[in-house]
Amino acid sequence: MRHFGHISSVARAGLFHREPCRFDSGSPAPVLSTALGATLYSPATRPRLADDILKQVARGVVSMVLCLEDSIDDGDVGAAEANLVRQLTDLHERGSEPPLLFVRVREPGQIPDLTRRLGPALRLLSGFVLPKFTEKRGAPFLEALTEAEADPRSAERLGGRPLYAMPVLESPELLHLETRADALAGIARCVSAHRDRVLALRLGVTDFCSAYGLRRSPDMTAYDVQIVAHVIADVVNVLGRADGTGFTVTGPVWEYFRLHERMFKPMLRRSPFMEGSADALRTALIEHDMDGLLREIELDRANGLLGKTCIHPSHVQPVHALSVVSHEEYSDARDILHPERNGGGVMRSAYTNKMNEVKPHRAWAERTLRRAEVFGVAQADVGFVELLAAGLEVR
Repeated sequence: MRHFGHISSVARAGLFHREPCRFDSGSPAPVLSTALGATLYSPATRPRLADDILKQVARGVVSMVLCLEDSIDDGDVGAAEANLVRQLTDLHERGSEPPLLFVRVREPGQIPDLTRRLGPALRLLSGFVLPKFTEKRGAPFLEALTEAEADPRSAERLGGRPLYAMPVLESPELLHLETRADALAGIARCVSAHRDRVLALRLGVTDFCSAYGLRRSPDMTAYDVQIVAHVIADVVNVLGRADGTGFTVTGPVWEYFRLHERMFKPMLRRSPFMEGSADALRTALIEHDMDGLLREIELDRANGLLGKTCIHPSHVQPVHALSVVSHEEYSDARDILHPERNGGGVMRSAYTNKMNEVKPHRAWAERTLRRAEVFGVAQADVGFVELLAAGLEVR
């Protein structure tokens, strides 16, 4: 699979200076954690789940979570598990190549149980999403994942590749100020002990808001809710460092996808959009509350997050379009990491609009080139609007 692989090769050639690379579930963990992009959640109760997965692949989705936790009723867990096994078995028997698939479980015991019940269809699974993750609650999940993978039948079906974990950081201990530091330190100890298995850390902002009876409107991003913004900052501070100890931390979910009455002006400027069809695209984005989503995606990256949890297919292409590295970013990153610059120094950018300081900007440049590998580099005259429009044309 590859990002923008759902559009034609001719269209890709016109959009990209450097096209996104191909990857699969056996690719190295740094590639996969960067490539997650917009991770689309779906309840495991959906009766045509196998068809739904293939439909989303055709629309450009590269990672999905099949949920057995909060998205389904407590009384439906058994039926959801049975449906999940049945649908993935069907998908496996078709010989289809799905996106990166993860199952969000409720309890540790579900992990070895599901890996056994899936049989040969286990090869379709990339890992598990672990809810309400803390040091105390998370360790049994990770131990269960190690146990499941150690089963000789599982190892054979997986072909030697690991099953990854994606812990969700959403517990009250992490939110409350008096327990946050200890909770973060405990989570850091736990995930560091299982570094090779933890693919990414996901933020459960809906649960954070719930603890205080809050819900942000479509006119506001997660960063406008200060109690949430402070938690995000602290999570990145402890768990997202660029010194080799950090992990990929993904952006929070955007809850809105239909028209709501607006209180504030749209956040999407007109100037990046051309007249005609692109102007119509801007109008459609605003009408469906996508301008707030676009702003939040930009703020995610500015605050050290990569990728995003999505609950609606319409959110996927905006996330991916804004994840593509611009030609200017690529040029700066390449200049900063040029072998002749190992001794440091400062230079004017090739675009002559900023200072590139080699040592302070090195970590940014390395992260940018990893993103360029999986999302590609846009042509010099191609921006977000063209990338988004191309991705939406095939829907």
